[in-house]
Parts: sequence; structure tokens; C-alpha cells
Amino acid sequence: MAHSKSKVLIIGATGYIGKYLVNASVKLGHPTFVLLRSLTTSDPPKAELVKSFQESGVTLLKGDVNDYESLVAALRQVDVVISTVSGPAALSQVKILDAAKEAGTIKRFIPSEFGHDVDRLEIDFKDMEGLFGTKRTVRREIEKSGIPYTFVISGGFAGYFVANLANDNVTSPPRDKVTIWGDGTAKAILNTEEDIATYTIKSVDDPRVENKFLHIRPKENIISQGELVALWEKKIGTTLEKTVVSKEELRKIIEETPFPANVIHAIRYSAFVKGDLTSFELNANDVEAAELYPDVQYTTVSAYLDQFL
Repeated sequence: MAHSKSKVLIIGATGYIGKYLVNASVKLGHPTFVLLRSLTTSDPPKAELVKSFQESGVTLLKGDVNDYESLVAALRQVDVVISTVSGPAALSQVKILDAAKEAGTIKRFIPSEFGHDVDRLEIDFKDMEGLFGTKRTVRREIEKSGIPYTFVISGGFAGYFVANLANDNVTSPPRDKVTIWGDGTAKAILNTEEDIATYTIKSVDDPRVENKFLHIRPKENIISQGELVALWEKKIGTTLEKTVVSKEELRKIIEETPFPANVIHAIRYSAFVKGDLTSFELNANDVEAAELYPDVQYTTVSAYLDQFL
């Protein structure tokens, strides 16, 4: 007899990566729930998004991570909780954890990671300690809780770093000039938001991923900024004018730019200058998504760029 799929609650569903997780959960056949502070909103884009959730069969639950009773009530209706709260709210996930322990129904907690492996990251700038250090704190609390977990290490979002060749203030790949960070050779990992969501949802009922780190690092998407730019140049048949910002210059920019405006620069420094996303080998606590789920037809960086031709 086939096992029924877990009921999945997504907290932060109207945020950047949250909406992709909702769509993937529905597509993969999970009863899907989202937690909303209010079931109505005067913000037209958010209202349209919530309407699309309802039309796809998602159950809307009124509640808030800061309202403990509503949080417990929501968690009692599901099997898996996925948090996509933003960086400043990362510590609030301890409240989700407390509520999950009281609810007694949660068989997997996937916290808001979706980026670097913060345990393998040397934090170079004090402002980043608040972001990455908090994620480490949340990890330790989850590990102590006894609630099964999966930490999703996704690399960089294609929408943030491929669509603009890792440059500022553009929404499509530049066709004339481009900024290169450092020497352009450090390898990053860049995945589409849809693929990150699909791999995450594929893992929720998989015992092989329980209490593990799920790394999304398909070979074709391990790429340096220099290789990314060269790939785009080949597609458009043009050589871009390149401005190089050295490692030292980028560090100065980060140190002189106020928080949180410096965050994206610090992430660029980590991913495209230091190569933090690829600077380690996987071990017994790590699993690789593309190997576990070969049926997923993920989008390569090259294919992602084709939409801009």
C-alpha cells in the first residue's frame, strides 16, 4: 500500500523563495498549507499571489511566528514545516521549534537556509555575523531539539546572480559592459529557484535526508563568474567591456557600505571571490540532491541564460 505524502506547511510563503516552495509542494502532490498573518491584504501583488495559492488548492492558515498559540495550532495540522523567514527574522525560528515540540506532529523541520553552508563559512565581516551567526545558532537549537531536520544548502539563486552576471542594478545579462569581482576564477554554485524548491520538496519524505545537509550542486551549475560571462559572450557573439574590482577593493566597498546594503556585496565576495560555496568536500553528513533525485530535470546555467536571447 502506497504511503500518503506528508502535509507541508510553509512559513514565509509570500517571500522570495517561499512562493516557489508552495508551487513545488502542490506540483509534487503534497497537501500544502501556508501561514499568513492575515488572510486578506491591501497589497495587490501579495493579494494576487495568495489568490493563486488558493486556486491551486493550498490551505491558508491564519497565524504568526510571534503568536505562539496560533503557531502551535497550525503545526498540529501538518507533518512537515518549512521556514523561509528572512535573515533579520532568522532567530524567530526557535519559536517555531518550540511550537513544533508542543504540537508533537512534526516529523521534519526544514529551516530557512537556502544559501551557504554556514558551518563551513569563515565570516569575514562583522555585519555578516548577525546573518550567518544566527543561522548557526538556530542549527544548534534544532539539533538539540530531537525533531528530525534537513538543512538545504542551495548555492546562489539564479535570479540574483545569473540573470545579471552577478552585477548591480540590471535585471537581464549586460550586453555591453560587466564588472568582474576579484579575478573571476572562484567557483560558485548557481541554481534556479524552481529547482531549489523542487529538490527541497522531494526531500521531505526521504529518510536518506533526515538529519542531513542536502546540497544542490549539479556539475553544470558549478561555475565561476568569468566562465559565466564567457558563456554569455559566446551566446550573444559579443565581447563585453570588463571592469575588474579587486578583492581588496571589494572588501573596502563592503566595509564602507552601511548594513544591510552591504549584504549582497559580502555574499558576492564569499561566493565569487573566496569560492566559499565550493571550498569543501561532502562528507557522511552530506547528501547531493542531483544524485538522490536523478529524475529531476534541473535547469543548467546555460539553459537559464537562453531566456534572455
